Amino acid sequence: MAVTVTALGQLEAMGFDDVIDVRSPSEFAEDHVPGAISLPVLDDEERARVGTIYTQVSPFTARKLGAALVARNAARHLEGVLADRGGGWRPLVYCWRGGQRSGSFASILAQIGWRVEVLAGGYKAWRALVVQAVYDQPVAAPVVVLDGNTGSAKTEVLALLAARGVQVLDLEGMANHRGSLFGAMGAQPSQKTFEARLAYGLAALDPGRPVVVEAESSKVGECRVPPQLWKAMVGAPRVAIRAPLAARAEYLARAYRDVTEDRARLSAVLEQLRGVHGAEVIEGWLGLAAEGAFEALAGDLMARHYDPRYEKHRARMGGAGVEVEAGGLSEADLAGLAERVAAAVVRVSPAGAG
Repeated sequence: MAVTVTALGQLEAMGFDDVIDVRSPSEFAEDHVPGAISLPVLDDEERARVGTIYTQVSPFTARKLGAALVARNAARHLEGVLADRGGGWRPLVYCWRGGQRSGSFASILAQIGWRVEVLAGGYKAWRALVVQAVYDQPVAAPVVVLDGNTGSAKTEVLALLAARGVQVLDLEGMANHRGSLFGAMGAQPSQKTFEARLAYGLAALDPGRPVVVEAESSKVGECRVPPQLWKAMVGAPRVAIRAPLAARAEYLARAYRDVTEDRARLSAVLEQLRGVHGAEVIEGWLGLAAEGAFEALAGDLMARHYDPRYEKHRARMGGAGVEVEAGGLSEADLAGLAERVAAAVVRVSPAGAG
């Protein structure tokens, strides 16, 4: 039986025991339905072989080879990952378009006696819902941008706001990147996976309450912010954290310990700034890094590099805003700062507290 999904939240509500992606490993790696497990019925090389035979020999020969490969791979999954599934197991299976690959695997599972269903339209249909959510529809809730110069603890404050019940969209969490030259946190998701995470975040919003988004450029690392959200961010009212340079430098030295503990990585990132700053400035920064003077390094980077650029970026934003003073940014200070930011969000948003 084919299941038609018209909204992103439907699959979770249907309560399938497993969602199975039978596409090739490379297709799964690029993007997949959240929570799906990869059980390919054709790997990348097998899929290429079948496709070549389909176009160069005949569709019949390709289907015959494909059936043999699917049966062989299905047996491996049944004897491996699925060996412990009981008689009441209820899976959903999908492939690229809900066609032969998912249908073949689902038929085998159904013959065993499992209550298997196939996603109508496959990944392509689900992806269309993601595209609709992030490219075609305006953001349902009124957006408020959490602003502030580099080192203002915006990311931690955003998490504290979420813990207090404020609606947030954590773009840096979705992109697995802190948004700056030093912000890499490991491999980033593909653009499609980033958009899927964002689509689910947007779908969960209460349109009657504001949603807070951290100020970002149009890219978070290599992930591009879709135009509808970017347009909303540019015109949104802003709550800016104002913190002294010394407090921001201390915060950055603490928050970016993963960078400062890797001297080779830190030096490599500083070297990337040679096209922007003179050799004397770069050598000074490298010297501070070598000495372990990370607060001094952070302070000089902000004064010479980040703060001037942030002011230019802020000047292009259209929304009015308010400032929230932060005397310090220690862990003890952040809870109170988050409370003041939450109150400011209510003041600047047309939706108020909701």
